[in-house]
Amino acid sequence: MANTAPSMRPRVPNFSSGPCAKRPGWNLRNLSDAPLGRSHRAKIGKDKLKRAIDLTREVLEVPADYRIGIVPASDTGAVEMALWSLLGARSVDMLSWESFGAGWVTDVVKQLKLADVRTFDAPYGELPNLKKVDSKTRDVVFTWNGTTSGVRVADANWIAEDREGLTICDATSAAFAQRLDWQKLDVVTFSWQKVLGGEAAHGMIVLSPRAVERLLTYKPAWPLPKIFRMTSGGKLIEGIFVGETINTPSMLAVEDYIDALEWARKVGGLGGLVKRADANARVIAKFVRENDWIDFLAVKPKTRSNTSVCLKFTDPAVTALSAEAQAAFAKQVVQVIEKAGAGYDLGHYRDAPPGLRIWCGATVQSRDLKALMPWIAYAFAEAKAGLGKKAA
Repeated sequence: MANTAPSMRPRVPNFSSGPCAKRPGWNLRNLSDAPLGRSHRAKIGKDKLKRAIDLTREVLEVPADYRIGIVPASDTGAVEMALWSLLGARSVDMLSWESFGAGWVTDVVKQLKLADVRTFDAPYGELPNLKKVDSKTRDVVFTWNGTTSGVRVADANWIAEDREGLTICDATSAAFAQRLDWQKLDVVTFSWQKVLGGEAAHGMIVLSPRAVERLLTYKPAWPLPKIFRMTSGGKLIEGIFVGETINTPSMLAVEDYIDALEWARKVGGLGGLVKRADANARVIAKFVRENDWIDFLAVKPKTRSNTSVCLKFTDPAVTALSAEAQAAFAKQVVQVIEKAGAGYDLGHYRDAPPGLRIWCGATVQSRDLKALMPWIAYAFAEAKAGLGKKAA
């Protein structure tokens, strides 16, 4: 029987894991209030930046005594700021189960060259043994949601209530779609481009009172570049946390972030955003249940992401291929879908196992994911048929 292409396509076929799809109803006209051509240090610029910070606190339900700052270089810059400013006072436990977590391990071990670092690794699809992590006496660095593996921590129960060290959490693909346990987190970082579909280049850093105390009482042994400095003369640079950014931000991107936050309020705040992402992930879960040739990369259901959903092909005809051929097969599936205009940016991350990565964050509509699923089945059948021709 001939493989027939589906008749319906997603209305918005954007499924990139970053930059992610814009919010439903987004239009460039929504940004007409951006103070373009004005200084970010003028009152109008500072007010906009402060508005972005205040809305972030409201939507994410950040405790009142935690400080929130807009910092350079997206989530990467925010994480680096935390690592270089705060680590070194205590021994460190590093958690890694995908490429970005592995990158933070490299920075701490090979760049900062800290003396006492323990690394807890896990292969793609799994989590390290969290019970072995010493969150009581050591600093801990981890990602909440592995963007390139689709594996997340289920909760923060493994973090000690009476911890003495700091927990530094890269939450860039979790914030706004998963509930973060703020009482267990001392530093949280994320960017605007993920769950809210904002523009890139700007990062966010959230500091607990304990993190602020560390900044004020500990001075790293290495020099800090200007863009990493959060203190001056032994005091916290409070301006960072009220909209006085370290470097010049894009006021157009700031306006876009504010627009996304206002939309988040309208759909029910954090609860509404989580509900939307969960509903999207369920669409894919249903598809996986109904097709025995595809599965989640995440091994355990409770650790499966509801944002960066990663899938692998389990058909014996595919798994029998070499790693290189499996990657080529996955690429072909993606190409068939993209050529039809049915879905874009669905390929696995370059360091991850071959398969698909589908963004299911809150700005994606469930109806578009439902329309995408038949295209994945169609593209898989097309690519598999190609395997038969090659064998002949």
